[in-house]
Amino acid sequence: MRNLFYSFLLLLPLFSHAQTWQKQSTDPYRGKQDDICFITPNQGWYVNGAGKIYGTRDGGQHWQKLFEKPGTFFRCVAFIDSLRGFAGNIGTQYFPGVTDTIPLYGTRDGGRSWQPVKYSGPTVTGLCALDVVKEQFINAGNIDYRYHIFGGGRVGGPGFLLHSPDNGTTWTSRDLRPFGAQYILDIKMFSAREGFICASSSPEVEKSNALILSTKDGGQTWQKRYQSNRPFEITWKQSWPSRKVGYVTVQSYNPDTLVAQRYVAKTTNGGKTWKEIPLVKNAKVREFGVGFADEKTGWVGAAPHGFGTRDGGKTWEKVDFGNAVNKIRLVKTPDGGYVAYAIGVGVYKLIARTPK
Repeated sequence: MRNLFYSFLLLLPLFSHAQTWQKQSTDPYRGKQDDICFITPNQGWYVNGAGKIYGTRDGGQHWQKLFEKPGTFFRCVAFIDSLRGFAGNIGTQYFPGVTDTIPLYGTRDGGRSWQPVKYSGPTVTGLCALDVVKEQFINAGNIDYRYHIFGGGRVGGPGFLLHSPDNGTTWTSRDLRPFGAQYILDIKMFSAREGFICASSSPEVEKSNALILSTKDGGQTWQKRYQSNRPFEITWKQSWPSRKVGYVTVQSYNPDTLVAQRYVAKTTNGGKTWKEIPLVKNAKVREFGVGFADEKTGWVGAAPHGFGTRDGGKTWEKVDFGNAVNKIRLVKTPDGGYVAYAIGVGVYKLIARTPK
């Protein structure tokens, strides 16, 4: 009995950890909502497929609808400060009811008004992901900063990259299909030159393998780093708790219920090589978002529920932060802890403080 009691105490932190996710009061939405971003622990925005953009200034206690554009499917959002931000649209010919062909919108008033963003290069059908890199440079003898913004899309294809090297003022597009990226589902850039994309190997999902590509020249060229050996798979989202350790969700659409094992791809050497780690054996599970607070502690959003780990993916437990969590964002707090936000059918929040 005593041993059982101590075993329970050892497991308690994991259970407590999972139960700290709190549902936020937001407008009801039937399906999966796709992205949320914060520039501070309190100020943030989220978007959804109904063409709506919401904002908060009090850490999600109250959300205000800032903008609505029927016929637009807002899939991703990123801000570089309290006023300047960008939102990507999935585009037409994929989801029913989407009539907007403009892939990217920008705002300069904190999200209250949005305008189409012009770009040069091949036509981008739609976007699934945005990422921002803050770069230091010398400006007239002084240290200054500029932002590179990268956008990738889309689910269903084609795989195109958008890039702005100057705070979103000018943009160019590039076709990444010659490098094997038929879809682009997520992008993470560590600098203006180095980063990774989540992709698919074929435009036909029944022929596709999950695929991860890397670049070292700002997206000019891409190299394959991981490819699964099973059909009906694509990679979905990625999280990097450190420059060496990264996690990517592997999404399966295989209709064969006997193919039930679900995986997460993990790297421990900065993305040079990847290993598949088992998540759960359940054909009903479909993976979506992933977020890690450190190299060991993280979460995977999925249908019908989420998963959490505190040992780097060796073991996983059910986490109650809603259905179909597509994006998990972590924001550092002044006390050395962090705030995590998860968006799917609903929006959830977790507050973690670093022990003194």
